[in-house]
Amino acid sequence: MSRSQIPDDRPDVYHDESGAPLTSPEEYRRVAYATMVGTTIEWYDFFIYAQIAALLFGKLFFSGLGELGQLTSLATIGVSFFFRPLGAIVMGHVGDRFGRRAVLVLTLGLMGVATTLVGLLPTAASIGVAAPILLIILRCLQGLSAGGEWGGAAMLAVEHAPRGKRGLFGAYPQVGVPLGMMLATIMMGTVNGLLGKEAFDAWGWRIPFVFSIVLVFIGQYVRSRVSESPVFAELEEAAERSKAPLGELLSRHPKEVFTAAASFLGNNALGYMIVGGFVLAYATKVHGLSRDHMLRWVFAAAVVWLVFTIIGAIWSDRIGRTKVYKIGYVLMAVLMLPQFWLIAGGTELGTGIGLLLMGVPSGLTYGPQSAMFAEMFPAKIRLSGVSLAYAIGAVFGGAFAPMIAQYLTTTFGTVVAVAPYLLVMSLISLGSIFLITDRTNEPLHTMSGH
Repeated sequence: MSRSQIPDDRPDVYHDESGAPLTSPEEYRRVAYATMVGTTIEWYDFFIYAQIAALLFGKLFFSGLGELGQLTSLATIGVSFFFRPLGAIVMGHVGDRFGRRAVLVLTLGLMGVATTLVGLLPTAASIGVAAPILLIILRCLQGLSAGGEWGGAAMLAVEHAPRGKRGLFGAYPQVGVPLGMMLATIMMGTVNGLLGKEAFDAWGWRIPFVFSIVLVFIGQYVRSRVSESPVFAELEEAAERSKAPLGELLSRHPKEVFTAAASFLGNNALGYMIVGGFVLAYATKVHGLSRDHMLRWVFAAAVVWLVFTIIGAIWSDRIGRTKVYKIGYVLMAVLMLPQFWLIAGGTELGTGIGLLLMGVPSGLTYGPQSAMFAEMFPAKIRLSGVSLAYAIGAVFGGAFAPMIAQYLTTTFGTVVAVAPYLLVMSLISLGSIFLITDRTNEPLHTMSGH
């Protein structure tokens, strides 16, 4: 039976904008779990690396570089971002040609294997220069996976959404980021608390990485139970799939790709002050604040980020995506200097409040993203479009944000020097929103796109 032949009067299904049955409540829950749980695990892997790199990898893998070891360790966080566009291209092609579900399975498996191997990797003290080389290779594999993960999860969620709830559905993979951060912080805090700083720094840091393999099995099971996106199923039924998604995307929609990418710069750069480990490393190394206590504040900031991500997504369904984005970026710009003044003070409370403030605009400018990006591209090249835009925004936004922040702090002698850099990024993103047409209330479930 084709989609057009399915009865449309069943009370147990959601309906799309045209009134056709879309997703049953049970399937709705599976989609929510599959996109949220899988993305949480992906980003747990990503953030475990970022936190431990900021704290330890300078001396474990780059000790031969002296004072540049810490800067180089932070740079490895950014190196992986250059593989995100490649991951977006490869997985975007797979998703637009063979379905969104295939992308979810591939990316989660690749991320899990790479993360587990980091936990088993010998340090420079054991195998010399081979250690940092292998570390960078594994980090690049993480970047390849992350480049394809978000697009697949976000489009599966948005394309299952009922009328008027695309923002809410699109928030499920979005909250996977702060949830992944929270899970990573819990794991870090637990292992550090049980073993103590000395044992954690010596060998305990490996446990959070190796634990990833357990999470991957859980995530793969959850994702194996979700059905394919109804939008892709419709494209497949009508033989409307693009044979060359990337070529069609770049020839017909380059403006949308780069405008969407620009809208992500400010969010990604500020977000990596929290999740990239910069504030954690600064507070513990420069001001000598307790690692355990600061991990609790990082966790709290992730909670604030999660709450405002959901608020931003739901709000965008009511007043429009671009309006929420504008509010979020104006708030980000206003709070930028006060946040870093608080962090510069060197007190635990001030640093904690600074982290909490970062979570508010980060959530408002992240919650509506899945839906807004989906609404910018035609269905048959949508996954390629949103994945590439997200990857480019990540490269120029968060890739080297922790390293740039470290450089500015060292050069000017104060962490407040980071604020103007992030302010510029947020204003660029705010400007790009004025170039995006709001399509919150337009049909998404089509074969032809806009």
